[in-house]
Amino acid sequence: MSTPQPSMPQAQPAVPNWQAAGGPAYTGYTSPIPVVRTHLGHAIASEWTKIRSVRSTMWTLGVFVLIMIGIGLGAAALIAANSSPDDLRDQNPLSFGFFGLLLGSMCVITLGVLTTASEYGTGMIRTTMVACPSRGRVLAAKSIVFFTVAFVTTLVSVLLVALADIALLDGADDPTGQEWLKGTLGISLYIALLGLLSLIIGSIIRHSAGAITIMIGVVLAPLVIALFMFSQSLEGVRQALFEYSIPNQLSVFYANSLTDSGPSGWDPLWIILGVTAVAFAGAYALLEKRDV
Repeated sequence: MSTPQPSMPQAQPAVPNWQAAGGPAYTGYTSPIPVVRTHLGHAIASEWTKIRSVRSTMWTLGVFVLIMIGIGLGAAALIAANSSPDDLRDQNPLSFGFFGLLLGSMCVITLGVLTTASEYGTGMIRTTMVACPSRGRVLAAKSIVFFTVAFVTTLVSVLLVALADIALLDGADDPTGQEWLKGTLGISLYIALLGLLSLIIGSIIRHSAGAITIMIGVVLAPLVIALFMFSQSLEGVRQALFEYSIPNQLSVFYANSLTDSGPSGWDPLWIILGVTAVAFAGAYALLEKRDV
């Protein structure tokens, strides 16, 4: 019978210096990087960095300003050169900015869609959601940053066009305080909300081309459809499409409504605000349920 051999002692793992007996005592470790509770401000800072660092922002807003100023001043100069002071009497000089504004709104719509939908196309949305798991906070931050950028850009553009048009159209009446408020602040809020609605549709559709097509249809389709409604039985529908089309709502801010009835005063602003709020609630609900 063999005699059992004594077991060899196992080597003990090396003990780190800070755990070794007699070593220095470490009661705790304080990171040099401050640990703070994240909030909406951090998400806003992140979205601001994104929107100002991508080339699409400069291109779309640059074209918007160019269209606004170019068409607005061109229309006023053309009318001033072919009209007498008597012809310009009772004209609101601010209204000549409408032509550039309607076309320029397509640029704001495009940027609004790209602010959200482009992240789904590139896959960047996954990184965004990892950095900020609160999806509602991400959507709110995008909305706040985009709305601010669109509003400020539109306000500066319409102010420049308004001041230049008043200088060009000497025979026109000076705008009243109410006309100034609606033709600058009111129209800027409307365009910013229209762009925000585009951002929300981009979040819902998650496809840039599809969302842009939908928004262009929302802006132009009602007016185009109404133009081809010749049946007397559809007169009520035709009138409603004219009255609530976005081009007509824009013209209301310049007191040049395309129809004698329908929205007036500040009504278009409340309409677009209500539609945008409903769309935002729907986008938030879908964002919480769907995978990114």
